[in-house]
Amino acid sequence: MSQSRHVPVMLQRCLDLLAPALERPGSVVVDCTLGLGGHSEALLARFPEARLVALDRDKEALRLSTQRLAPFGERATLVHAVYDELPDVLARLGIARVQGVLFDLGVSSMQLDEAERGFAYAQDAPLDMRMDQSTGIGAAEVLNTYPPGELVRILRAYGEEKQAKRIVAAIVRERDKEPFSSSARLVELIRDALPQAAKRTGGNPAKRTFQALRIEVNGELGVLERAVPAAVKALAVGGRVAVLSYQSLEDRLVKQVFTAGATATAPPGLPVVPERYQPRLKLLTRGAELPTEEEVAENRRAAPARLRGAERIREDAE
Repeated sequence: MSQSRHVPVMLQRCLDLLAPALERPGSVVVDCTLGLGGHSEALLARFPEARLVALDRDKEALRLSTQRLAPFGERATLVHAVYDELPDVLARLGIARVQGVLFDLGVSSMQLDEAERGFAYAQDAPLDMRMDQSTGIGAAEVLNTYPPGELVRILRAYGEEKQAKRIVAAIVRERDKEPFSSSARLVELIRDALPQAAKRTGGNPAKRTFQALRIEVNGELGVLERAVPAAVKALAVGGRVAVLSYQSLEDRLVKQVFTAGATATAPPGLPVVPERYQPRLKLLTRGAELPTEEEVAENRRAAPARLRGAERIREDAE
């Protein structure tokens, strides 16, 4: 499995966003989603004074990245952890505050490219989808055991799938005959269940269902809901956070946290806003930034990316 084909998304823009915070000696940057180490390697190379702490829940990703980042020696600390564990990881390492945090959400290229992980709907594979294969239940168990109402909720909430009821009715009918184990059977079932018009829009008709299952299996939105506020809290004043999202649910969560941090919380009508009500964050992007057309042409996985950045401008009110 070559690492050369893995092109980090919006790499230059992420580095530029974080640069003002990371050019000082002694700065610490956290890559919350190490993956194959593309962003981490670029951070270490671009900011020679910075120390990197990188997290990933996928042991195989950690193994490959350890090799890739070996030339940077002591400057890189790699940790097996889910990114909402950021406060614990920093506490264990004795790091009080950091200058930069980067999140590159979604599935890593490696997980999509390794067929046997079951993330991709384009090839037949066991229905697993766990980012950390040493823990939790896989997608097959979700499909085979969840009550129909719960499956409909997941497809609607996490996949924004309008045809959730139709798809779940077909899943329940089929799982009673034989439990699900492979992705091809699920893809075929979704194709058959959808009305003609729904098949004509938006790529592979299974895409939304696979996204929903992946988010459920890995608890991704819950993790993100805890992780983004924790990252903001970990930033020193002048520190910066950049988040790359790949679907609207993630982007909405990030937007909410950043907007809340950048908004004054004073009761209306005060002639002067006291320090404790002042915004803690300054937004660094106007809305969400999109990849350039050139980048999407070079790397199709960049197409859905949305980038948001924020800078910590004051401490939390006591």
